[in-house]
Amino acid sequence: MNTQTTWHHENFEPTGSSIGYRITRKLDEVQSPFQKIEIFESTDWGNLMLIDGAMMLTTKDNFLYHEMMSHPALFTHAAPKRVVIIGGGDCGTLREVLRHPGVESATQCDIDEQVTRMAEKWFPELCESNGDPRAELLFDDGVAYMANCPADSVDIVIVDSTDPVGPAEGLFNKAFYESCFKALKDDGILVQQSESPLMLLDLIKEMRGEMGKAGFTTFKTLPFPQPCYPTGWWSCTLARKGGGFDFRTADARAKAFPTLYYTADIHAGALSTPPFVAAALGE
Repeated sequence: MNTQTTWHHENFEPTGSSIGYRITRKLDEVQSPFQKIEIFESTDWGNLMLIDGAMMLTTKDNFLYHEMMSHPALFTHAAPKRVVIIGGGDCGTLREVLRHPGVESATQCDIDEQVTRMAEKWFPELCESNGDPRAELLFDDGVAYMANCPADSVDIVIVDSTDPVGPAEGLFNKAFYESCFKALKDDGILVQQSESPLMLLDLIKEMRGEMGKAGFTTFKTLPFPQPCYPTGWWSCTLARKGGGFDFRTADARAKAFPTLYYTADIHAGALSTPPFVAAALGE
């Protein structure tokens, strides 16, 4: 296979754009009951994971997403002990959550076990904490899991999902957010990946609207770079029952674990909303 001419391109209709990677070979493929998962080897980005043809992660840049999906919320909550991750089958967010020594339990509930099995095989560095005694890996329906979650039992819910289509469609509506609201304690935080702030602001606005209907009162959308996703600029949205998003700056500066992107200064910068985003979201 000619590494100079073999490319994989993903066309993303909602943004009218595409992204491509130079690949050397396909490493693996599995059709689960839910979706098709493919692993490619690339010349410059390490391994690539695609789900139903859509880019999920690369070896090179996944740390941006996983760190921003976890550390801002964990350093905003006063003392997070119980964390639930809905989705997140590649286990990278779970690994970041369990870097926090104060976390006593982290449950990851992903509907598709094959995502985790492929991650264990081709992205083993993301699965380093799967054997942590504080970790619980469930392969089940995240919507049902949250609906059955005891009230006032969780400090942080992280929705680490694919785009709002297919298996993830039910994770972007009022009913699901009501389940999260009920499960969270009064000072709890909901975090959800919220797509591109450059091209998908309407989706972010709609998502925050649905969160508001479910009872959440304060929101903050944090942008961060993510080269392998459409437009290369992504975001996560935090929602709370009350209170703001001041974070434990001193603790973030003194963190005892390494990160490749997240710092207290990066966190502070992400809280500064670009004017066009603020205008669209009514901030």
